[in-house]
Amino acid sequence: MTKFLLPALLIGACASLAGCSSPSIITLNDGRELQALDQPHFDRASGFYEFEQLDGKRTRINKDQVRTITDL
Repeated sequence: MTKFLLPALLIGACASLAGCSSPSIITLNDGRELQALDQPHFDRASGFYEFEQLDGKRTRINKDQVRTITDL
């Protein structure tokens, strides 16, 4: 029984973490909208939001260009 408990717990943990990502829409001051796979990370040192777009491309946007960030 304990032989199957550890793999079952690991599979359950991975499955629960897979549902944690929340796609976001980033609206810029000029009206453009960018879609991100997850909530953008803000780097205080550089002043940029960093995120991955739907096509897998990593992108950085200056915080002064961002109007809103909303979850889908």
